[in-house]
Amino acid sequence: MTDNRLAPGDIAPDFTLPDADGNEVSLSDYRGRKVIVYFYPAASTPGCTKQACDFRDSLTELNEARLDVVGISPDKPAKLAKFRDNEGLTFPLLSDPEKTTLTAWGAFGEKKMYGKVVQGVIRSTFLVDEDGKVEVAQYNVRATGHVAKLRRDLSV
Repeated sequence: MTDNRLAPGDIAPDFTLPDADGNEVSLSDYRGRKVIVYFYPAASTPGCTKQACDFRDSLTELNEARLDVVGISPDKPAKLAKFRDNEGLTFPLLSDPEKTTLTAWGAFGEKKMYGKVVQGVIRSTFLVDEDGKVEVAQYNVRATGHVAKLRRDLSV
């Protein structure tokens, strides 16, 4: 649906975005470590909450496998802070209200929703390696069961 999709081997587009507390977080902060970057439509919605809680509940195992997790949505930092606090999320949630990072990663564009084509956030997950290259690129992932599948795929 969107023409700027990333594929394994691509250099992951760098970003610097504010987290829930307004602190800037950059992809380059994770050089030397693998990081799961996932894009979701909206904080505190049922699917996004389920997905975020699955990452939260798997974070110990992911971190032990030397994988960090970062979530990105178009929500403002204040909404992200409320989401984080309500759900006890312990990984960074980043704010991209202009959707520049979402677009650069191919995670914003045309998608089907209830049979209609709309513009929106395409739920997507990426694994970026220690050198900033895309190792895994998954678009249109399901909110439920996605983290378990990702862990199986990565043998975590």
